[in-house]
Amino acid sequence: MNAIMGETTINQRRDMLHVTTKKQCLWDTYAATLARVKAQTGTKSRLAMQALMWVFYSERPLHVLELRHALGVVKGSPDSGTGNIPEIRTVLQCSLGLLTVEESSSTIRLVHHTLQEHLSDNPTLFHSPHSTIAEVCLTYLNFPCVRDLSPTLSSAPPTTPFLDYASCHWGTHAGRETTENMIPPALKLLDGFDKHLSSNLLLLHTRYWRKHPWYNKYSPEGFTGLHGAAFLGLVDITVALLKIKEWDINATNPEGDTPLILAATNGHEGVVGTLLEYIGTNPDLADSWGRGPLSLAAENGHVRVVKMLLKQTSVNPEKADYWGRDPLSLAAENGHEGVVKLLLDQEGVDPNRVDTKYGQTPLSWAAENGHERVVEVLLERSDVNPQLADKNGRTSLALASQNGHEGVVKLLLEQKGLFPNLQVDGSTDLTPNKSSELPEPPLKRIRQS
Repeated sequence: MNAIMGETTINQRRDMLHVTTKKQCLWDTYAATLARVKAQTGTKSRLAMQALMWVFYSERPLHVLELRHALGVVKGSPDSGTGNIPEIRTVLQCSLGLLTVEESSSTIRLVHHTLQEHLSDNPTLFHSPHSTIAEVCLTYLNFPCVRDLSPTLSSAPPTTPFLDYASCHWGTHAGRETTENMIPPALKLLDGFDKHLSSNLLLLHTRYWRKHPWYNKYSPEGFTGLHGAAFLGLVDITVALLKIKEWDINATNPEGDTPLILAATNGHEGVVGTLLEYIGTNPDLADSWGRGPLSLAAENGHVRVVKMLLKQTSVNPEKADYWGRDPLSLAAENGHEGVVKLLLDQEGVDPNRVDTKYGQTPLSWAAENGHERVVEVLLERSDVNPQLADKNGRTSLALASQNGHEGVVKLLLEQKGLFPNLQVDGSTDLTPNKSSELPEPPLKRIRQS
């Protein structure tokens, strides 16, 4: 802006504006500004670079108070101190215009999206940013004033404005960059995790990993430190936890989740492998709804985890849950082609298995949801029966047509001899012959391809 306003005529200012907004010129400007930031005296340089690191690497936009309290944490400090919390005006002044406050949301952000690109092009600008952020979060969570809070609160109190971010995202940063310095404060937090408010905030924030969307008990009872490390996929910290004391490896919380179930649900291969090697781990233990690690990994499409579990001789690939759904049914419903192929290769897996609640087969689940590739894989099996109807008399063809899945309908109609009573009239409607003994599917108009 100084360069633009330093010109003496409108045209000269326009020309300078055009020059300075070119990418290379912007990059040079950002580099020069960052050099000026680093050259500041006292602690101004450190404060500005820390603020830029937090804003750039944070998992979501930080509110002004959150950033101020994060910058006020001294790693390894035994307690918080308001004397270390900088004013936002000081932070902005030290950043020399690279940071700004979004007035409408009271969040702090980089001055322009091109600065985001510039920082991305210079990954060595900050040293171990994710581990640094994780350590700050863990230090904050281990403050006595935080540990003494009731674990049943549904939100962070106003006195701890950084608690929500630290609780919900320390594990994400730790998972991206784990250092030796991070492990001791992590172990301190996880020892007694089920009595720490941060575990409850984590569960509420993630909606219990979408596995239990109804989770609203506001109590982390039974959610141990081992559950937490498995939940977050932290391999090194899981290994460290298993070394410091003896754990009940198959311990469950009120929802029936074991550490292995939590790791398998989110596809944390390293943690799954670590837990499977631990003596006494039951790889087929189910939760309160009858779903074991294999069912949950299959439902979420984690191919490698499914492979690991299928190698365990005690794992039953046909184990059904509370609703009679087996891993193949869950994988087919969600369109996970790789998992479906793995399960079909297992001896004894019935591709026509009907669940007890809806009466649907893996094929009808895939057809209903329009997963063409899964439908193709299932139809390649000579023992798959596409004419099986559910409890409402709907075949796979009916379910696909009801939901407008044209590609699936065509795949099913291409099966020779399977639907001899269906015919195509002069228009593009698919009409069932009234003499058919099959339940009449409410077929929708199929567009001419």
